[in-house]
Amino acid sequence: MSSGETPEQALVRLGLSDVRPPEPIGRFVYGVRARDFFYVSGTYGTAKDDQGRDYLPISGKLGRDLGVEEGYESARLVAINLLAMARAELGSLDVVERPVRLAGHVNSTPEFAQAPAVLNGASDLLIEVFGEERGTHARIALYQSDLPRQAPLAGELVLLLREDA
Repeated sequence: MSSGETPEQALVRLGLSDVRPPEPIGRFVYGVRARDFFYVSGTYGTAKDDQGRDYLPISGKLGRDLGVEEGYESARLVAINLLAMARAELGSLDVVERPVRLAGHVNSTPEFAQAPAVLNGASDLLIEVFGEERGTHARIALYQSDLPRQAPLAGELVLLLREDA
């Protein structure tokens, strides 16, 4: 995000303003507001096919099927979906003061030790949308022995909303 650019303007610049959130695969909402915080439900790095159906463009286990580069791209897709989910509930990302905490669950072999490098894909996108100062956030990268649908990564996000939101 450049100086003076809003998160919504950053989405346009990044070509992400038309991204639709993934369809929920359970009984939940995209996110819940609790006072000044918005808790975004967990999601995977899905994309939409030509018919608008969700699919995993990157699948497999880190350390066996995928390397850090593919994991990074999957994490970027996770962040895109998290923001699309927040935007669907909030109406606009311009009501967000900053991301507060990002959690990533990395589907990996026991030997894979680069979950933080993988999760950088999501962190870097948040900084691109909210800017260096507002986009930095607390983070945890967790190792998972498996995820549904052979998803390489799942993520969840907590956002701080502006006081006037």
